[in-house]
Amino acid sequence: MAAFSSDKTKLLCSFGLIALVLLLQLNMSRSQKVTAMYVFGDSQVDVGNNDYFQTIFRANFPFNGIDYPGGKPTGRFSNGKNAADFLAENVGLPTPPPYLSNKDGLFMEGVSFASGGAGILNSTNGTPFNGTIHLSKQVEYFSELQQRLIQKIGYNAAQMHLSSSLFPIVIGSNDLLNYFTFKLPMTKPPQEYIDLMLSTFLTQLRQLQGLGARKFLIFGLAPVGCTPAQRLLKITEGYKCNDEANYWATIYNQGLQSMLRKLKSQLQEHFNYTYLNTYDFLVNLIQNPTKYGFREVKAACCGKGRLSADVPCLPISIYCPNRNDHVFWDRVHPTEAVAKILINTLFNNTKQYVTSMDLPKLIAL
Repeated sequence: MAAFSSDKTKLLCSFGLIALVLLLQLNMSRSQKVTAMYVFGDSQVDVGNNDYFQTIFRANFPFNGIDYPGGKPTGRFSNGKNAADFLAENVGLPTPPPYLSNKDGLFMEGVSFASGGAGILNSTNGTPFNGTIHLSKQVEYFSELQQRLIQKIGYNAAQMHLSSSLFPIVIGSNDLLNYFTFKLPMTKPPQEYIDLMLSTFLTQLRQLQGLGARKFLIFGLAPVGCTPAQRLLKITEGYKCNDEANYWATIYNQGLQSMLRKLKSQLQEHFNYTYLNTYDFLVNLIQNPTKYGFREVKAACCGKGRLSADVPCLPISIYCPNRNDHVFWDRVHPTEAVAKILINTLFNNTKQYVTSMDLPKLIAL
């Protein structure tokens, strides 16, 4: 009887060891397929670039970062980690550092060009805000880095390195928010503005592809009309979402998906992408908050005034004690909890919110 028990224990240990080895191999294979991560975009994935120049779009002060390791602000527009952090963790890489921290670096494991306030259009949050690093400038910075890589490791090695790297892009929300906030409809019809966004983004994607990028992770626009800042515009309607802003976000997303399909058909194996339907994911989360562990979907956690959104998250603001039950950290940005669920969904539940290639398949190419 004792011998049987001993054999059973050995068998269980063997199965446990095999499971552990398989898990390690899965994680290693995932990380080995992504040699680096080059992040482009706005404040949703900015990890501190805006700390390095004078701009009003900064987050290097309390209470930002209150839940980040160490509890100090890092330049992230969040109470803790953002989507770039969780994405890097899932592909087995350290979070790419801000490019402006070392503009002469090689960044062999990747770098972030993302900048709070950035838009697809150069005019978005430019003067008089002393602005931001718009997407075209981010692409220019990447071009400079690509040339340094070629000089250091040679053209073929640089191309191989970049072709196995991941290029996440989170951009467009600021373009659309500015359109409705600053009454741009008075000067340009909305469809014309959306078309300009799409044509400009197409040019920027082609530039990145021409510089060696092959694996793109494209985030669609979120329901920007449901941010606390946009809800303030609907005070007489119970702070409901701004349906007009959300409508044009969906129109942009439809155009973006069509554009990506056409680009894929033209470039074939030289352009591969995963498109994340951020809009539907967040609408589902906002409409069914308890399913995801949230309680508050309208008000910001950090701020002051109506919906804690009249004032941004500043040292003079107040913040909620339980950040994990809020969808929004401040008047426009999600909490760390939302960012984590979004990226986990991208890896583990892709069929519902990805209409192109699953991200694990993209990574495995």
